[in-house]
Amino acid sequence: MRIHYLQHVAFEGLGSMEPFLLSRGHQLTASHLYTDSGLPSVNDIDWLIIMGGPMGIFDEDVYPWLKDEKQFIRQAIEQGKTVLGICLGAQLIADVLGAKVSANTFREIGWFRIKRNQAITATPLAKAIPDELEVFHWHGDTFSIPDGAAPLASSEACQNQGFIFDKRVVALQFHLETTHAGALALIANCRDELDGSRFVQTEQEMIGDAAWFLTLNHTMHDVLEAMGA
Repeated sequence: MRIHYLQHVAFEGLGSMEPFLLSRGHQLTASHLYTDSGLPSVNDIDWLIIMGGPMGIFDEDVYPWLKDEKQFIRQAIEQGKTVLGICLGAQLIADVLGAKVSANTFREIGWFRIKRNQAITATPLAKAIPDELEVFHWHGDTFSIPDGAAPLASSEACQNQGFIFDKRVVALQFHLETTHAGALALIANCRDELDGSRFVQTEQEMIGDAAWFLTLNHTMHDVLEAMGA
């Protein structure tokens, strides 16, 4: 399968997804948008993965490639591709599908529990997402659920933690792909966001036990399998 991913900053790549997808024999290609590397033809891909980043989806004046990226995501969805968005990527999908993207009441950074919404029971993600799970977060924005989509989960800090649309378009506000090294890179590049507010953990709280990431990544692989990888 031809899987293409959109990367917004150098320090937020595929994480644990890359070795898993390669081990399944899939072909991986990428658009590094921060280097103006351009976008392929939608006809040349089977899957699209949209990664995270510290920018907002409306920052087109600063990041002009966002406009073309949104159109590319729209085309991929309209042409029946499998699409996965993580954090910023989830917000971009929500926007493309007509949902509202806005600042969340709380900044949510670190390990916080999500609770699965029973609306996904009849979707491919039913067995991939447990009823409750401690996941890694790094976001300040949120989205409403697009018309026709099933809400995926919620946390104490953020009501809408994801959704699935048409059984093939998945948006995850949280990070399942983040490795221990990936968390260190996020901290190094976005340390200014660690403001000590209610749902923002300290650096040590986030990286204290590397084993946490192994459980997290296992769930990421379950999600990819459920989506057909």
